[in-house]
Amino acid sequence: MERSLVEKRQSFIRRMTQLRPETVDVRVAGKTPEGSGPPNRHGMPQVPPGQRRVRNWPVLDLGCTPEISPATWELVIEGNIENPCTLDWEGFLALPQVEDVSDFHCVTGWSRLDNHWKGVPFSALAEFVVPKDDARFVRFTGYDRAPGTQVPYTTSLPLARALDPDVLLVHSWEGRPLPLEHGGPVRVVTPRLYAWKGAKWIHCLSFLSGDAPGFWEARGYSNSAQPWFEDRYSRDESR
Repeated sequence: MERSLVEKRQSFIRRMTQLRPETVDVRVAGKTPEGSGPPNRHGMPQVPPGQRRVRNWPVLDLGCTPEISPATWELVIEGNIENPCTLDWEGFLALPQVEDVSDFHCVTGWSRLDNHWKGVPFSALAEFVVPKDDARFVRFTGYDRAPGTQVPYTTSLPLARALDPDVLLVHSWEGRPLPLEHGGPVRVVTPRLYAWKGAKWIHCLSFLSGDAPGFWEARGYSNSAQPWFEDRYSRDESR
């Protein structure tokens, strides 16, 4: 007999609790994280190597800023899942909401600490759509396009990393709606990875059985993107 969606969701929750994200990138297994300052919220040095603290929030993008309002925004969730759906703004806000404080590390060499976010944990969204047993990766696609092309911004994560508790789809920053230039109305934040892994102007989540390296990964950036090992570029992966 076909299992109900509730049973499938319960099975996914059991699998989720058994995931070990620290085993995803075995290349850095056993290496000592580098950086400066006291331990951060997950035990790493507060400022990764090669980074400097900033108090502002520099704007980086592909050269275009899509003007998406909450009224027209939607999030398509597809792929190897039991409950594919498209969420509008009201449906997105109906998902579990959390407030969190985390750091933002840009691959270009700056870090903004102690950002106050509000949004939906990726883990709660995954529980809602119920990834199938063969879902191993998540591709994030933004509304933005490379100028003069129809090539969208994409990036991807192993599902085990996407389920880190501080990976959020955020709509608020410092108590206000997320600014358009920083990916509003909704962007992804990945505090334990370089920030390009958190797509701005998020539009689609695709759960996949195989990896799908994204826009910057295809152009020389590391696919694992771990700041405390200066894991910036693809050539680092041969270390």
